[in-house]
Amino acid sequence: MAKDKKILNTNSNIYTIVYSAIIVVVVAFLLAFISSYLKPAQDVNVALDKKKQILAALNIRGLSDNEVAEQYKSIVESDDVINSDNQILTKGTKGGEQAGFKLNSADFKAGRLALYVCKINNETKYVIPIYGMGLWGPISGYIAIDYDKNTVFGAYFTHESETAGLGAEIKDNIEWQKQFIGKKLTKDGVSGIALSVVKKNDVKDKHTQCDGITGATLTSNGVDLMLKDCLGKYMSFLNDK
Repeated sequence: MAKDKKILNTNSNIYTIVYSAIIVVVVAFLLAFISSYLKPAQDVNVALDKKKQILAALNIRGLSDNEVAEQYKSIVESDDVINSDNQILTKGTKGGEQAGFKLNSADFKAGRLALYVCKINNETKYVIPIYGMGLWGPISGYIAIDYDKNTVFGAYFTHESETAGLGAEIKDNIEWQKQFIGKKLTKDGVSGIALSVVKKNDVKDKHTQCDGITGATLTSNGVDLMLKDCLGKYMSFLNDK
């Protein structure tokens, strides 16, 4: 009598484990493939957004993607990498995307500081990236300063996850960002960076202080600390006039 053929027991624990393992491997492979396939496009979008932020700090907003690329290439003379002693570690290039442009908050913490040298209407401007923490997560931005290395030409701030209508105002409220224009980074009698964010309607020095955001004290404090900490790393550069 012929032996009964063994039939795969789909109810067994071994079958369940093997089947689950195969599904996990297949899904992981597909996700890795899709991520790898999309990465070039993602990198382009990230770079484009960064250029938009730098231009926004220079008071250039509302451009199309093509206009952003053209303006950035035309305006940015160099994306240098310096250290806190104002020594150039890597010299940037025109329309810079290969030196300071590649840096992030981790590089900042390691002492590699990005510095964008720009030309607006034949006048030299400098753009400095800044990093900090808000209420719910990281905040960041760019401060553009005049050739005197003390007067704010423009500012742009963004965030990863702040409350809409409150902390998110650092990004969404252009008028709030505009109040930084014309403010001074330093002043006589104050050690380090004097530019600050104080409680709304509590400005005592209109040359260095900006109103905070109503109902977003912790985010406003985060911006203030971010200005002090990040711009403070550039003191040697700012004092070299």
